Amino acid sequence: MRSIALAAVLALAVPGLALAHGPTPQKVEEKIEIKAEPAKVWALVKDFGGVKAWHPSVESAEFKDGERTLKVKGAELVESQDENDDASMTLGYRLSNEGSEAFPVSSYSATITVKAAGGGSEVTWQGRGYRLDTSNEPPEGKDDASAVKALSDHFKAGLEGLKKKAEAQG
Repeated sequence: MRSIALAAVLALAVPGLALAHGPTPQKVEEKIEIKAEPAKVWALVKDFGGVKAWHPSVESAEFKDGERTLKVKGAELVESQDENDDASMTLGYRLSNEGSEAFPVSSYSATITVKAAGGGSEVTWQGRGYRLDTSNEPPEGKDDASAVKALSDHFKAGLEGLKKKAEAQG
């Protein structure tokens, strides 16, 4: 009972304390239609180490021991694969290291799913991530909006690159 009373007194005595909390996960989802068979699109996506072949923002990619190390906008991202399912054509992965100001996220997990649609494919790339600065009042550039923009831009660029590569292959 005393701890509840103390919490109430502190909430009244220290403005904003009652509202203070850590970051919440931010969700991002992007989709694209591709004029190529799902199996052909999936063949590109499921090659976890081969993302540089179709993602224009990936400057370099190395794959070793189940992890890929990407260089994106000068940031090094180390990602580990969680799922690679041919039956559902779903690739799941997560960030293994913290981002940087060039990629302002502290952590994220993402899935890419390929489905048949309209005589071709629909690819959905979705993720959940946290901002780079996980304090209660992050500075601009390390906040939720920056994390969402970074993930959304990364997903959109990747989907456009995937579309270009898959459609060129026929």
